[in-house]
Amino acid sequence: MPSTEDEETSPLVDVSSPGERAPNTALRRLLEFKVYKKRWFVLSLLCLLNCSNAMLWLTFAPVADLSAQTLNVSLNAINWLSVVYIVVAIPLSFGATWMLDIVGLRATILLGSWLNMGGAVIRILWCVPEKTNFPGQISYPLVFFGQTLAAVAQPLIIFTPTKMAALWFPDHQRATANMMASMANPLGILIANIASPKIARTPEQLPLLLLVYAVIACVTCFLVTVFMRRSAPPTPPSASAEHSTSEPFRNGFKLLLRNRAYLLLLLCFGSGVAVFTCFSTLLDQILCVQGYTNDFAGLCGALFIAFGIVGAALLGLYVDKTKKFMEAIKVNMSLSAMVACAFTVVCLMQDQKVAVAIVCALFGFFGFSIYPAVMELTVECSYPVGEATSTGLVFISGQVQSLIYIILLQALATPIAESPRSTCKLAPQSWKVPVMLLSTLSAVSSCIFLIFFHTPYRRLEAEKAAIYGTGTAASENEVIRPSNVLITK
Repeated sequence: MPSTEDEETSPLVDVSSPGERAPNTALRRLLEFKVYKKRWFVLSLLCLLNCSNAMLWLTFAPVADLSAQTLNVSLNAINWLSVVYIVVAIPLSFGATWMLDIVGLRATILLGSWLNMGGAVIRILWCVPEKTNFPGQISYPLVFFGQTLAAVAQPLIIFTPTKMAALWFPDHQRATANMMASMANPLGILIANIASPKIARTPEQLPLLLLVYAVIACVTCFLVTVFMRRSAPPTPPSASAEHSTSEPFRNGFKLLLRNRAYLLLLLCFGSGVAVFTCFSTLLDQILCVQGYTNDFAGLCGALFIAFGIVGAALLGLYVDKTKKFMEAIKVNMSLSAMVACAFTVVCLMQDQKVAVAIVCALFGFFGFSIYPAVMELTVECSYPVGEATSTGLVFISGQVQSLIYIILLQALATPIAESPRSTCKLAPQSWKVPVMLLSTLSAVSSCIFLIFFHTPYRRLEAEKAAIYGTGTAASENEVIRPSNVLITK
């Protein structure tokens, strides 16, 4: 009988031959799983929401000095508009992981989208017409409160890619879907790095910048509210999706604390997240001392993100095809540490725009690109713990270390009495020692991961066991191709 939905099925093979009973049993099991075309729409909504939240996060960093002038606060106060994302995420991430694994994907995304919109709207209240009688002293507190609401939304949004990929996508598309949803966040940072200096060239234009980002957040919230109707498809796309939350939150947390490979990943990749957060937040302040403009700093940040997205796309396709998560991540982390050392040298040099731009691009291509692959590796080494719990704790580790790193680096930055080439609107600071420390931390965490990290791919092994009835893969002539999965609208 015809389906009420448009269906697109791949050719089915004859499974009745007695001589092929074992592989045919696996084939019948595999054909029980369906994937729905709507998964791409769900992915698009999540990408848009991730992008909007990241734009709110890094609104002020590319124009830090101008924002400080406009809001009549110090440069450190402007830095806290970015750092608040880190501070808020640390305690709330535990609740976000519980909500995502227990309450569900849809409720989590809806709450995140409304908080994201609320924060964006509140940020522009300080610049409403004077007839509202808002005192000037309330400008920064209003912006900070709006930024805090958006920060509350971040863990609800940023934890979702791995969960969404596990619930909606088959095993041969999970890493790619996770990559697309995860890289929407740095895409938002890329847009902020380009748009903020272009839109807000003078203090009077800062309200326009906030209004543009608020409109995007409102449109995103509307689309998610209207079109995000369910947490999961009618039928699971893979064997692991049937047991996506097989371990209760508390039991899963205990299992993670006894998993040596996971704890090592928690430490090393958390350090990597902290390095990249510091890089994105402080890049403008590091470069302006050597005479580089806000526009050039924004370009370098854009190259960092753009090449990171390109690298993530290539890496996602590679690990989806080969499943060599550990090998690919170790190679990229090693190259990233080398580029971090190169950045330490070139960022302290004057009139070296090409060298600085190339190093920033390579830093993104090798380092920033591994984020989605690491999230997939996190699930592989911690299965059957829920995806949100395992990836959420890695994110929390990154946020905690980011907060420590930023506070430490700002404390180590020393004021410069005179710097004739400086383009900094406020008193310039020397970032030589902080940047050297940042590259050292990157190198140490990469070396530890490279030498000590080893793990089986638990989720892949469980899926093979579910299909073949054993913990090992079928022989070479019994491999079932992913193209045999039923595809439905």
